[in-house]
Amino acid sequence: MKIAMIGAGSVVFVKNLLTDILSSPELGSATIALHDIDPERLDTGVIMARWTATQLRVKPRIEAHQDLRECLRGADFVINMVLIGGIRPIAAEFEIPAKFGLRQTVADTVGIGGIFRGLRTIPFMLQLCQEMAELCPRALLLNYTNPMSILTWAVYKAFPNQQIVGLCHNVQNTVEDLSRYLKVSQDRLSYDCAGINHMTWFLRLEIDGQDAYPALRTAMEDPQIYDQDRVRFELFRQFGRFVSESSRHNAEYAPYFIKNEDEVKKYLVPVDDLKHKIVRRLGEFQETRRRLLANEGFEIKKSNEFGASIIRAKLTNQPTLIYGNVRNTGLIENLPDDCCVEVPVVIDGNGLRPCYAGTLPLELAAHCTPHVFVQGLTVDAALTGDRDLLYRAALLDRNASAMLSIDQIRQMVDELVAYHGESLPEGLRSSNRRAA
Repeated sequence: MKIAMIGAGSVVFVKNLLTDILSSPELGSATIALHDIDPERLDTGVIMARWTATQLRVKPRIEAHQDLRECLRGADFVINMVLIGGIRPIAAEFEIPAKFGLRQTVADTVGIGGIFRGLRTIPFMLQLCQEMAELCPRALLLNYTNPMSILTWAVYKAFPNQQIVGLCHNVQNTVEDLSRYLKVSQDRLSYDCAGINHMTWFLRLEIDGQDAYPALRTAMEDPQIYDQDRVRFELFRQFGRFVSESSRHNAEYAPYFIKNEDEVKKYLVPVDDLKHKIVRRLGEFQETRRRLLANEGFEIKKSNEFGASIIRAKLTNQPTLIYGNVRNTGLIENLPDDCCVEVPVVIDGNGLRPCYAGTLPLELAAHCTPHVFVQGLTVDAALTGDRDLLYRAALLDRNASAMLSIDQIRQMVDELVAYHGESLPEGLRSSNRRAA
């Protein structure tokens, strides 16, 4: 069993995933192949992997590769968690739109930030899949990199034979939040969810088999609870179902919450929080490396990520249920065919078995659909090099169109294209326009 981890410089995430993987008796002796283009980050990832294995008293084979091909060769599973370009492009994807008056909160999933993070990551995803087709054609690709829907969609459109599932913790984290708001243990909650990544709706939510939504409406009236999650509670109030991810994320997915300073204050939206997070990330990596070299300890506990459960289920043929991002083959009837949806997925020895979710309530489908078309246009712009498709994607973004004019959006796109330059797909780097 060989598990290739791409972007192993994300050392804390590597620790969490390896804790989950190596805690399974069937996986304790697996080969763990780590890849990163940054030598210091790769070295730190290897030290973290060895430290984690020691704490769990297992003996995997740990390999370090700066060469992507050698890391992939013969892999059974490929876990992608890369951040293309590091943190500097993220800062630009905030600062350039801010010049035009566009507020963003996270900018990694949808919106202008999500579009451009997708465009500068898709070339790597295509390279990764091309190498996998040669070196490990039967491997399952587990994608953790954002923007989840755009990247997963680009892969299955460009490489239809590549097995891929996009993985996120938005459903699991929301279950933790709901447990806290409802003041019940998580094992008493049951639910069915469907939608698109970061906008997955809890269509059914029960406590001990009884509808939990009346209790959640009551809990929402408590200011101490409401203030923890104002944006999502307001969406719940208006649309009748609770949505996954956080208020910080959801604030930029709708045109209501950050269009002006009054709304930002009303809903307690941390518009500038990501700038501080970028600085923290730099400090966290250096502090993690220092602690590893000093042989200082870290907390070892299992995470709520689905990666290890997928690997174990496929290896042992013991079915398990996860929430994953997959191609919409009629799974959600009132979202477009072939878009990327987040639904329950059963994993067993035969691989992925996405579950039929039916029809979303009309208002929930309407909330998701504009983002779906922006994602599709972004994928097509990347694969064809058509700048006009990129303009259209940006113009249709709900957040940007709530704040900016057509001319501002087009000029902003041009400045972001100029900034990213060679990191964008070929064709988008110039004002190339093909017939749409």
